[in-house]
Amino acid sequence: MADSKAAVTAVQACIDALVAAWNRHDEKAFAASVAEDADHTNVFGLLTQGRTAIEASHAAIFRTMFKDSALRIGGARMRFLRPDVAVADVRWEMTGARDPQGKDWPKRHGLMNIIATEDAGAWSLRVFHNQELPPPERIAEIAAMMKR
Repeated sequence: MADSKAAVTAVQACIDALVAAWNRHDEKAFAASVAEDADHTNVFGLLTQGRTAIEASHAAIFRTMFKDSALRIGGARMRFLRPDVAVADVRWEMTGARDPQGKDWPKRHGLMNIIATEDAGAWSLRVFHNQELPPPERIAEIAAMMKR
């Protein structure tokens, strides 16, 4: 399916706004990137439903374990299921996080799987699953093994 350059740019802008809000530890801006009825599953497998609840849950973690974190993303791989529905896989790297006990967390790697939708001319993130991945070198080992 052909995707329009404007739609790709709009979805990428939502993702970029989410990351920028994370790096400012700004829960209101973070939640502004998601749809009012969004579903968010974090790396711990915990589901949060709705923009208000997503904002509240991020307020808590931005004050604690992620208050000094920095999030960096690679390019998003996007696929449009329909002109108004996009799926994006976004690899990320995080530094400066602490585990729930307050201990430094080594550099983390993960993947955000996002479904973005356009409604009345505006794009937002509707379903957002976040997962932690093993270090890139381990992923490369497994990828090489799968090609054999």
